[in-house]
Amino acid sequence: MSAALFTDRYELTMLQAALSDGTAQRRCVFEVFARRLPEGRRYGVVAGTGRLLEQVTGFRFGEADLTYLAEHEVVDDRTRAWLADYRFTGDVDGYAEGELYFPDSPILTVTGTFAEAVVLETLVLSVLNFDSAVASAAARMVRAAGDRPLFEMGTRRIQEQAAPAAARAAYLAGFEATSNLAAGACYGVPTMGTSAHSFTLLHDIEAEAFQAQVQALGLGTTLLVDTYDIAAGIRTAIEVAGPELGAVRIDSGDLPVLAVQSRQQLDSLGATGTRIVLSGDLDEYALAALAAAPVDAYGVGTSVVTGSGAPSAGFVYKLVDVEGRPVAKRSEHKASPGGRKTAVRRHRATGTATEEVVARQPPVERPDDRRLQVPLIRAGRPVSGRPTLVESREHMRRAMGTIPWDGLKLSRGEPAIPTTFE
Repeated sequence: MSAALFTDRYELTMLQAALSDGTAQRRCVFEVFARRLPEGRRYGVVAGTGRLLEQVTGFRFGEADLTYLAEHEVVDDRTRAWLADYRFTGDVDGYAEGELYFPDSPILTVTGTFAEAVVLETLVLSVLNFDSAVASAAARMVRAAGDRPLFEMGTRRIQEQAAPAAARAAYLAGFEATSNLAAGACYGVPTMGTSAHSFTLLHDIEAEAFQAQVQALGLGTTLLVDTYDIAAGIRTAIEVAGPELGAVRIDSGDLPVLAVQSRQQLDSLGATGTRIVLSGDLDEYALAALAAAPVDAYGVGTSVVTGSGAPSAGFVYKLVDVEGRPVAKRSEHKASPGGRKTAVRRHRATGTATEEVVARQPPVERPDDRRLQVPLIRAGRPVSGRPTLVESREHMRRAMGTIPWDGLKLSRGEPAIPTTFE
């Protein structure tokens, strides 16, 4: 199925009506922002921009799409003819991928005719809401894990087409690798993986499974030792591989206690260099609780790919300007300022961020201000010199270093910095 049909029908019915009354070609500005952060969050991470730009520039309605629209009478002949020639020719500006965002941050600005911009709403929100939710959760986990590496292992917990995007977003936020091969092939994310409990159960005894894995993958492999008895599994692992074994993984049980016991046992067996990897329903709170445990790395699955309780970033796509005239929804509970906006982040001389300033006109910049929006698409074409995923990952790492200490806490509280409108 074409990505063109991954959309809400009302975008096409609005398009048909606008073509009919002559408003379709009015020059408009749409903005993407979140009215609030997910419950308990202090900051968010912009992710998915690189994926989105490719999809926007390649967004087309193919013959099969148009046939479906005709057979189901979704739109009239005039609208289908317009869609057959659709190409986005407008401009897109936004926060760099890996940038932090806060309530009302204008993370993406789409400028074009109403017709060409309105049909992108679902695509834009689908990509940014999912990827940013994963990256925001992953950033909290990376912070909680300290200097211990994290591996994304959640592919089997979400829809298959979303899994590579989740792995990409987690890597952007600081995870070291993923179990998802598609993410490696499509985005260059490092991949990892050894074995599951089924491999151990396949063999008559645990030692045979360990021996086969070591022979196939070498002494640097990670042996899963909790299929039966963990202490016995560790003993068997060292008997088979020797003290040079790369790592053991524990996927269940009272992990803080088991980590201590396993470290003591490994050291007593002379395997002082064998690392301990923990997995099994870990989230940022569990990682923080393991800070004092003798752990070397973590595998995280369900919690990271589902946003750790916040599966959507809560972004909206709103029309804010029509031919230079600011417009805005005025309902009591969903009001927002109209007009195209830009933003800067203010900092102390030490580099610590103090506020997000959002304004219709570029604010008078101070020496330690940093502009947040950058050009992404011009006249329908991606700008040259866009950052790589690795560069965006580094951008996020630097941005995290500007957050006040209080804003990095996992506890509930206000956003790490306030948003001010000028």
